[in-house]
Formats: sequence, C-alpha cells, structure tokens
Amino acid sequence: MQQVKLEQIDRLAGEIRSRTNQQPRIGIILGSGLGPLADAIQNPVIIPCRELPDWPVSTIVGHAGRLVIGALEKHPVLVMQGRAHYYEGYSMAQVTMPIRVMQRLGIEILIVTNAAGAVNPDFEPGDVMLITDHVNLVGMTGLNPLIGPNLDEFGPRFPDMSQAYDRQLHALARRAARENGITLREGIYICLSGPSFESPADLRFLRMIGADAVGMSTVPEVTVARHGGRRVLGLSGISNKANLDGKTITTHEEVLEAGRILVPRLEMIVRGVLRLL
Repeated sequence: MQQVKLEQIDRLAGEIRSRTNQQPRIGIILGSGLGPLADAIQNPVIIPCRELPDWPVSTIVGHAGRLVIGALEKHPVLVMQGRAHYYEGYSMAQVTMPIRVMQRLGIEILIVTNAAGAVNPDFEPGDVMLITDHVNLVGMTGLNPLIGPNLDEFGPRFPDMSQAYDRQLHALARRAARENGITLREGIYICLSGPSFESPADLRFLRMIGADAVGMSTVPEVTVARHGGRRVLGLSGISNKANLDGKTITTHEEVLEAGRILVPRLEMIVRGVLRLL
C-alpha cells in the first residue's frame, strides 16, 4: 500500500497557503453530483487539483476536481469540489491525503457529503440522510487508511471511533433541516470499495447488518479526520431506491440526476449549520 509522507502533506499545505490569504476553519467535501454547492462560496479562490503536486485527482464525471476557498455564512471554508476514490487506483492513504492537508491548514470541522444508494427500503431518491454512524466494511477487510507507520503528528496509533460523527453538529443539522422544512432522514452509512454497484443479495446482507445507505467513499476520510481530532458532520444524499429484489438497474447518470434535487436541500442544511455554529 502506497503511503503518504509528512513532507508531501506539508508541501501541499504550503502550496495552498501561497495562493490565498484566507485561513479556512471548516472543510467541506462534495460528493457525486453535489459540486454545484461550491457556487455559493463568496469571494472564491479556485485551485484546480491538477496543479497541486501529488494531489489525488478524480477521474469520475460529477467530480470537478477543484478546491474552492472563500466564505460561506461568514465562515472561512475550504471546499473540495469532488473527491478521489479507492476504486480509481489510489491507495487509501492517497485518497485521504486531502484530509491531512486540511488538518495542517488548521481545519477544525469537516462536513462530508456523498451521494449514496438506499439500503433502507423507506428511503426515497432525493432524501437527505444525517449519518449517525458508519460500518467501516472496507477497513475491516484490510483497507483502513491508518494502516502503516502512524503519523504521530496527527493522532494516536489506536484512535477511538465511538463518536465518529459529532453529536453537537447532529443537533445543529436537525435544527437547520427543521427550520427549512426539510425532512431529514437519519441512519448508518456503509462504505464498499466499488466501483460496481451492489447486487440485490449484497443489499439484503448490508441491510441485515444495520446499514441504511451505501456508498464508495466518506468512511476513510472520516477515519482520518477523527484520528486527527477533528469534528465531523456527515450527510448522505440518497440517489436511488433500494434494489432489494433486483427489479431495477442503478446507473451513475441516475446518481448525478438525483444530485440536482439534493443540492438545494444540502445547501440549506449546511448553511443552517454554519449560521448556528
């Protein structure tokens, strides 16, 4: 597994600092089809990820591959407009390197979003789910991003994950959704490696072990963020109905189309949380 060194992380942090005089305190990661949320950033400084040495660049439609630094609800933020995934050929350490860079830049809170498939049969496309916990299935099978020499500068060898998602931020998200008239689902997100979508038998198994939504990202990022002591808020945009009986076909185009519905809802929740902080 390819590792990431502290020197790489610091070089990237220095490169980003050289391009802006803003000091972001909140990091936001936008998943598939959710990139338009970055359009709300005021006075943006835009950095194409391809211009950053060693930065893992997404090859997937719906991931613009840019950093947008600016203000949102008067908070200085750094937005990742798209992310890289393990299935694109990166190591878990490379996939999560942006989180390490954010930590070096002084990010204190990470808001992570994704487009996820429903596992809970009650969920509908266009729903927003507050991630209350996750199942790190890829980590259990040997793809934990913390495997390898521990980066003591960030956190301990054996970090606690009993409260991966911050409960105070949960309360703010619930309030923001309520004040904006948005039905906020709550549930457990499970991460698979991808890139194939799940079979009906896969989904029935995932439901049996407690998952409500499934995707191919987020959990490695959250694991690294918590290793570094950062507070995390996770939001899943439900992109498709649970295909527990095998009667429907899931496509990436469907995921992107759901994003058009989800972006306004996610923006209202994220803005609401920032106003309440």
